[in-house]
Amino acid sequence: MKTELIDLVEKKSLKPQIPYFEVGDTVDVHCKIQEGEKSRVQIFSGTVISKKGRGLNQQFTVRRMIGDEGVERTFPINSPNVVDVKAIRSGKT
Repeated sequence: MKTELIDLVEKKSLKPQIPYFEVGDTVDVHCKIQEGEKSRVQIFSGTVISKKGRGLNQQFTVRRMIGDEGVERTFPINSPNVVDVKAIRSGKT
């Protein structure tokens, strides 16, 4: 009974359309940034270096080089702050 209830809650909270991407793919992540009373969408583009979790706990890490520094950000896929994820290029297979 508990697992059925948990599954029902998770299904309501999951995003319906998440594009397919794998580790090694280049993606653009559109995230909502709240600054005071204003909000805007910022695009973070880079290479997916990890995917973890299942269901509501699914997350992925994107790495991008800015100058000589590597910047990594981890995004929960079902976060309301992640507006869109677009796969730009697939990695080598």
